[in-house]
Amino acid sequence: MAKRQTLGAIAALVMFLMALGARAEPAAFLAGFEDLPLMPGLVEDESAGMEFDAPGGRIVEAVASGSVSQAGVLDFYGSTLPQLGWRDVGQRVFSREGEVLRLEISENGGVVTVRFAVSPESGTPPAPK
Repeated sequence: MAKRQTLGAIAALVMFLMALGARAEPAAFLAGFEDLPLMPGLVEDESAGMEFDAPGGRIVEAVASGSVSQAGVLDFYGSTLPQLGWRDVGQRVFSREGEVLRLEISENGGVVTVRFAVSPESGTPPAPK
């Protein structure tokens, strides 16, 4: 009898976990970036972003904020970006295929804001303000 109850509990747990997996939301990506994921807990401010093509390459900026930690943001993007081909060159700057991605992270009142800026590698403008 105890064995039957244990098997029933395991089956119920497996079904519950499968249901949770089915409800998982697909990964969100920042507007203007085809493969730059939005960290869970951050919400993009689409009105603050911009994108245009310049003679030397594209320039894209996006802003996202949320109740996350700066360390969490650094950990997430520090581990995620290299998997997407971005090379960490230090000071929250990443390089890939002739482009530079800069992350500017600030905190105000417990809300962390992350500004993402991509520009051509040559003649790279200073980090966004």
